[in-house]
Amino acid sequence: MRQGKKKAVSTNYDYFHFNIGFLIEILSESFKKNKKKFMNKIEDLIQILELEQIEENIYKGESHKTPWKRVYGGQVLAQSLTAAYRTVPSDRYVHSMHGYFILAGDIERPIVYNIERTRDGGSFTTRRVTAIQHGQAIFVAAFSFQLQQDGLDHQITIPNVPSPDMLVSDEKLIEKYKNLLPDAYLRIHENRPIEFRPVEKISPLEPKKRSPFRHVWFKAKGQLPDDKRLHQQVLAYASDYNLLTTAIFPHLDKQGIHESFLASLDHAMWFHRDFRADEWLLYALDSPSASNARGFTRGNIFNEAGTLVASVVQEGLIRKKK
Repeated sequence: MRQGKKKAVSTNYDYFHFNIGFLIEILSESFKKNKKKFMNKIEDLIQILELEQIEENIYKGESHKTPWKRVYGGQVLAQSLTAAYRTVPSDRYVHSMHGYFILAGDIERPIVYNIERTRDGGSFTTRRVTAIQHGQAIFVAAFSFQLQQDGLDHQITIPNVPSPDMLVSDEKLIEKYKNLLPDAYLRIHENRPIEFRPVEKISPLEPKKRSPFRHVWFKAKGQLPDDKRLHQQVLAYASDYNLLTTAIFPHLDKQGIHESFLASLDHAMWFHRDFRADEWLLYALDSPSASNARGFTRGNIFNEAGTLVASVVQEGLIRKKK
């Protein structure tokens, strides 16, 4: 998530704004009793998506431990979607979300989600969510939900790549670098309720620049309940992986992935068709541009049958570590 200078942030709810600092201090007491742990199983992810309601339109979420000691952006995306869903009629499902990461999240403090009920229309419902820590916004997003409706239907073709059963997970691929790259090993082996099987193999010890395209199969580590909303929340969580690293590919001869500081700046996502997040999905990624210390990336997500289920666009900060 994004780091930057903190400044005062106002909200549309005067009562909420006036009391938010005091509210978070009270909520923090419960978190001091909970020792943070890495998230290895899908059950761990489901648990942190179970937000606690504090007041009407106000929810509280906790964070899991991360090797980089900041809240993972995909967690805030998923929890924000979860919070918005709490205020939406049961017959409407998210079709798009647009968010901005404002400040780095503190894993030791709760995140409070404030929902603005922007509009309830005949076919669409709009919600705005502000994620807050220390009395300041760390993330803002708009979500649009829609009734299931008939209409035109077409899609692009899934890329021709090896199937996931022909590939191995990135956890196994990094195993041989455990002693040479302990930080990279930790980032992959801890905090992973999602399994990833990359199509293109990249050696972290012999980086060579390459075209900004990649393909990664992924799915939840374990079976999920038959809940369409939960599958969308899990996909939102997973969608923040692998995007920005794709923008580094053309520059690997000058700056390796593990030499880079990456931070998501904004994230947009569209849900096209139904899917299961506990079945293999292909993330087809590319980066059309990188400039001014920012990388611009895109991704299309297909199921094994070749159905395009979602699309993602993200821009993020990319700097060489000092």
